Amino acid sequence: MKGDPIIRMDRVSKRFGTSTLAVSDMSLTINEGDFISFLGPSGCGKSTALKMIAGLLPVTSGTITIAPAKGKTEHDLGFVFQEPTLMPWATVQDNVFLPLRLAGVSRDGAASRVAEALREVGLTKFAGAYPRELSGGMKMRVSIARAMVTRPRILLMDEPFAALDEMTRSKLNNDVVRLANEHGLTVIFVTHSVFESVYLSTRVVVMAARPGRVADDLTVTVPWPRSEEWRISQGFSAEARRISDSLKGTLDAEHIDH
Repeated sequence: MKGDPIIRMDRVSKRFGTSTLAVSDMSLTINEGDFISFLGPSGCGKSTALKMIAGLLPVTSGTITIAPAKGKTEHDLGFVFQEPTLMPWATVQDNVFLPLRLAGVSRDGAASRVAEALREVGLTKFAGAYPRELSGGMKMRVSIARAMVTRPRILLMDEPFAALDEMTRSKLNNDVVRLANEHGLTVIFVTHSVFESVYLSTRVVVMAARPGRVADDLTVTVPWPRSEEWRISQGFSAEARRISDSLKGTLDAEHIDH
């Protein structure tokens, strides 16, 4: 069931310096509980849009509004970067503790939340390990746990699985869907992969480049969350073809324009 609007982007543009228009006139309404993928080629402004939503980049024009949480004043955003960005000198446990420590929570006060976050990503046994001892997939799990430990309402993920092998990526896709479903998260996920966007999302926002803008906003019609078996179904292939055709149309139009 569709929730209330939680994020509104109203004619948002972002210009770097005096020349590069990275995002142009982007308007989008994201509802509570949506799992949105930003899909498009490199340079189409996917990550820029995500970072503006997170408040990591200022908008040049337009507005981004995030509905306040009931009974709270903060936005409750969690962010997972493309690279795990872990502190190499700190244990897994201390890397996950970091956001709470920065928020003034004591180690004792944070202990149960850190343990819960590690349990949710399957890293309880690795709490005392260091990043150098972990695989790429495990490092990304730490990064997800660090985003989840603050118990966010909105999880922003900037192409987090692009560097991982297909099996690890597939497993982490399932984990993110499970966490989003269990916690009622609103997720915005940046990806280059049509297949990943179709499997994960309730909506796929196809973006075009030069300048970055919304070219299409497509609802994936299959009920969410989906089973692993759906990946090899005709229905999955049909949805992937529909999204791919939209993306191809965007790229063809760009080629003609330029």
